[in-house]
Amino acid sequence: MPRPEPRDVRRWRRYLADERAEAAAYRDLASRRTGEEREILLALAAAERRHEQHWLDLLGDEVGMPLRGAWRTRSLGWLARRFGGVFVLALAQRAEARSSYDTDDDATATMAADERIHEEVVRGLATRGRNRMSGTFRAAVFGANDGLVSNLALILGIGASGASNATVLLSGLAGLLAGALSMGAGEYVSVRSQRELLDASTPSPQASAALPDLDVDANELALVYRARGMSADEAEGHAAEVLRTYSATTEIAPAPSDDEHETHGTAMGAAVSSFFFFASGALIPVLPYLLGSSGFPAVALAAALVGIALLATGATVGLLSGTSPLSRALRQIAIGYGAAAATYVLGLVFGATVG
Repeated sequence: MPRPEPRDVRRWRRYLADERAEAAAYRDLASRRTGEEREILLALAAAERRHEQHWLDLLGDEVGMPLRGAWRTRSLGWLARRFGGVFVLALAQRAEARSSYDTDDDATATMAADERIHEEVVRGLATRGRNRMSGTFRAAVFGANDGLVSNLALILGIGASGASNATVLLSGLAGLLAGALSMGAGEYVSVRSQRELLDASTPSPQASAALPDLDVDANELALVYRARGMSADEAEGHAAEVLRTYSATTEIAPAPSDDEHETHGTAMGAAVSSFFFFASGALIPVLPYLLGSSGFPAVALAAALVGIALLATGATVGLLSGTSPLSRALRQIAIGYGAAAATYVLGLVFGATVG
């Protein structure tokens, strides 16, 4: 074989380092899992080893000293060794999506296809974690953002109207407490209602117990399945199968799965998360006033602190959703600052009118 160009050698070495780092990250993630998830992660690590061998074969005697993988891949490995969890899986999903094998002639079509499938495998694993935490996480994110934006808007609006520093501080603290209690109560009622609706769809045990006494010829059971969306022929066939295979554990229809309940979270968990995260978010714009600042310096510092917090929450949502943290962070800060600016303008107008 002809001697490869130096730029090709450098590129192949980078690919080799990345494949080794990704395989190690999957093994580290697998060490924190059991059962099926562990087997899936180990299979992904084995696939990365096959890709690693491809670059070793191309490099031949040009392998040289092992290189460090890209900083994203190294960060993924560091997080996998120490934390695991859905955050790391979301990062792994993004790492698989960034593969450049589709456009690199030295990578095989099989390798490029593998990376696309790996992204879907990791997406499936991450989805399990997202479902388990989505109810509480949704309440936490919404609570923090609402606290940040609403209290910043309140403080800016009150301050722009010409109120004293003490009035602004008192308004901010009142907004914090009232908003946190309102958010907590609202989340509790919302999630509780969602879970009650799911429970209301669960078939009655008494109905399942009545199956042996049904008139097989009339087959009222088919009406149950038609009411649940089956066609007449499908319902008749399914009802006949249920009656034919009836046992003491037979149920008319499956109850809502645990995943459906986990997606909504517990009512108390959502309420507590919403309360504390709203309060922590609402406290940030009040901090400058609690520390004795006033006037424009207090407003500027409050806006800066809220901006940093909005960037952080937006980036977190981006990471967990497997999308760009930067775009989600910028979207979050644009919405938050837009709402606060509108309230500030209204405060100026209101202050001028009252004055």
